[in-house]
Amino acid sequence: MTQRLGVDTGGTFTDFVWLGADGRYQIHKQLSTPQDPSEAILSGMVTMSVPETADIVHGSTVATNALLERKGARTALITTQGFADVLAIGRQNRPDIYALVPQKPPPLVPACWRLEVAERITASGAVLHPLNLAELPAIWQTLQAEQIESVAVCLLFSFLQPQHEQQIRHFLQAQADRGLHISLSSDILPEYREYERTATTVINAYVAPLMTRYLRRLAAGVQPRRLSVMQSNGGIISASTAGDEAARTVLSGPAGGVVGARFVAEQAGFSDIITFDMGGTSTDVALCPSRLPTTASGEIAGLPLRLPIIDIHTVGAGGGSIARVDAGGALQVGPESAGAWPGPACYGRSPSRLPTVTDANLVLGRLDADHFLGGTMRLDETAAVAAMQGLAEAMKVADVETAAWGVIQVANANMERAIRRISVERGYDPRCFTLMPFGGAGPLHACEMAENLQIPRVLVPPVPGVLSALGMLVAAPTKDYSQTVMRAVAAWTAADEAWLGQQAAPLAVRAVAEMAAEGHDEAALTLSYRLDMRYKGQSHELTVPWTSGQSDVTALFHAAHEQRYGYRLLEGEMMEVVTLRVTAVAPVDPPQILQDLPGDADASAAIVGHKRVWFRQQPQPTVLYDRARLRPGHQFDGPAVVFQYDTTIVIPPGWGTAVDSFNNLILTLNS
Repeated sequence: MTQRLGVDTGGTFTDFVWLGADGRYQIHKQLSTPQDPSEAILSGMVTMSVPETADIVHGSTVATNALLERKGARTALITTQGFADVLAIGRQNRPDIYALVPQKPPPLVPACWRLEVAERITASGAVLHPLNLAELPAIWQTLQAEQIESVAVCLLFSFLQPQHEQQIRHFLQAQADRGLHISLSSDILPEYREYERTATTVINAYVAPLMTRYLRRLAAGVQPRRLSVMQSNGGIISASTAGDEAARTVLSGPAGGVVGARFVAEQAGFSDIITFDMGGTSTDVALCPSRLPTTASGEIAGLPLRLPIIDIHTVGAGGGSIARVDAGGALQVGPESAGAWPGPACYGRSPSRLPTVTDANLVLGRLDADHFLGGTMRLDETAAVAAMQGLAEAMKVADVETAAWGVIQVANANMERAIRRISVERGYDPRCFTLMPFGGAGPLHACEMAENLQIPRVLVPPVPGVLSALGMLVAAPTKDYSQTVMRAVAAWTAADEAWLGQQAAPLAVRAVAEMAAEGHDEAALTLSYRLDMRYKGQSHELTVPWTSGQSDVTALFHAAHEQRYGYRLLEGEMMEVVTLRVTAVAPVDPPQILQDLPGDADASAAIVGHKRVWFRQQPQPTVLYDRARLRPGHQFDGPAVVFQYDTTIVIPPGWGTAVDSFNNLILTLNS
């Protein structure tokens, strides 16, 4: 079995996981290098002595950061005459309904770079007006004059008839001699909904040149090792495909965390989990009801992204989130972050010493200055206290501990709200799930959040601080394909089945061919099919599985609609199959995780000290444990703090801890 190194680039740290042939983890954390993420990756590989026979699977933030910071390529849009303003018009959604003067994020392509061509495809796919090729030389001159690096081509109804988009690409490639990146909507997203298709194609064009340059540089640095990239859907693709279809990687790091969490949880016997990934900049949460929660519609930086992604909700709360008092005197935590540089005040690099969540945890004793990153990086307690002192004065409270306690409570409230949004607000009871914290800061906050949400159990994996990187070791090569079909059905018939089979065949052929081109055995591929369906007249769809000849998809849709919305229409009501989806998956050998037989319950051998730590607004005597000394079968009660290289685990009073055979910590709230 080929060994793989998982690498996840985060806002503060770059995480590495190497799983040896003996099933034991080798992990490493290194400060990220935002100016060039590949520097930290290559340096970490040297530190870990990664052999040249290994494969590298990478979770990248290049596309994400380009969108968040609006630092993508100079991008133009070519669209059908009369539709240049689709990006600016968008939808009527108002995320902030109480804003007196709501502000929409500006389009990635300014008006002067949104170009039109005379052509028209009808809603049935017929050519109403052929493409006027005589207009293309003038468009090329504009692209040259404006020094455009990338072009998005999105023509009306091109998902039914792509020939006009293909003609534009052929012309531009001939002029640019491959020096121009071109994204066609008929390749990226052959689905209806003009705004979402245009926005997604523009996102891809905006980030693809940056991603391509970065991955070429990284691939050259890791040679002769093969480089793959994590997608937002929980699968991996080749580096070359990731460069061309960079929009598929905007949530690659968080997706790796959810995949890794499900892998560990299923081994431990827990199928229903809520993942809680708290890093240095943000917190990502996802609800997994015995499956990966995937969706075909998401959002990044206020922009719609209609591609298959894991359904992850993100809030701006992380270890580096900056605390401040707003104009009304209220304490705010985030979304601004101190990031990797200068980082929290306790990193000793911040002349302004802005107080962060990490500083608050250090002041309250939950972090220990001498045990951070396994003792390889000492925290500056004096700087943390000084930063929190300034916040205490702004809050008009008596001491730094009270201010720090307030910071923790506000950060927890922000993250609890995110979990409620993906559970209670969608009809799921969090009391029926297990909370799985990871990321460098997740285990610091998990128990208190679980208690507030009445979640009875917390599962802390062996390497929570690098779980996203572990997820990349277990992710399978995956590619998604879709096509809008718009077929009305009242009851499922053999004719419907046959017609959909005809529509699915070209997607399946393309899936097999492209997976084979990436080196995967055609005979070993698994193809799965799904349908986006709705009641006729609705504007939203639900996705149901489709296995030809084996299921009545209308019955599946009725059941899915009732589960999601609480009702179903009568049998025989008119429905629509809107979009057909095909997913190709290549097999992957999951790593073999070491399992030990449980032993004695006495965990005293793992105790490394005692100190006073703040719980429930007061300091309490607390036992300190070294996780490396904990063994399967060990049990102990809180209050306790467990130190390990990649994170710190805080266990409040009233919580019990047991170590299972996979060395997970199972934390339960005592009744």
